Amino acid sequence: MRNLYDCHVHLNLSHYDDNREQIINKCKKELDFVINIGIDEESSEKSILYSYKYDFIYASIGIHPTNISEFNNKLESRLLEMGKEQKVVAIGEIGLDYHWMEDPKKRQIEVFEKQMEIAEKLNKPVIIHNRDADKDTLNVLEKFENRVKGVMHTYAGGIEMMEKLNKMGYYFSFSGPVTFKGKRSEFTRDVIKKTPIERILIETDSPFLTPHPFRGKVNTPINVDYVASKIAEIKNIKKSNFLNIVRKNAEDIFGI
Repeated sequence: MRNLYDCHVHLNLSHYDDNREQIINKCKKELDFVINIGIDEESSEKSILYSYKYDFIYASIGIHPTNISEFNNKLESRLLEMGKEQKVVAIGEIGLDYHWMEDPKKRQIEVFEKQMEIAEKLNKPVIIHNRDADKDTLNVLEKFENRVKGVMHTYAGGIEMMEKLNKMGYYFSFSGPVTFKGKRSEFTRDVIKKTPIERILIETDSPFLTPHPFRGKVNTPINVDYVASKIAEIKNIKKSNFLNIVRKNAEDIFGI
């Protein structure tokens, strides 16, 4: 066990159409596991297929807030059935996005809550997308307190929100922006300093958010090593010790 993993990837996206097998084989050699994340019905189905084809890949299924136009009762039932598959470890990527908003806030919240209910029925954690929607995201998660727990994906919120969610049992996953220059990334690094290490997870969000020094190129799960190195540095802990802790964190929340 290398303790290096990536808890949020999108290997099914077209960015990898020319070299998907090559990247997957490299991941198999260098990482303990990856979780391939669903953002709509098709990608959720592919995540499950990948998880059964490759031992080290696990699946998460869900409808991203910018894709909820396809959400209906039939799809809700389909997600509930897909979520019962053995290698589905979470429901997500679900949540709210008021930056790239394509549907009214009220509809986003409605679909978010329906998918939280699916997670509760299946007793599985959620993977939360939150962009420019801190207040409403927190309101929904508080509504399901003691019923559903999960992970804040590429967490970019503040310390106060982190502390509230920490008390509710949530974990905080960080990705490439922790290596960037600029005020936004400095803000996130300050949050990491205050975040209990027992609540931290590592991810890339591949093919997006490529860390320095490869920023601007297509991201791959292998680059999670740069994320881990930076967070260990921020937390002032030996990298091997850091990886031991965050690997246990992944086991605690995902059962991996």
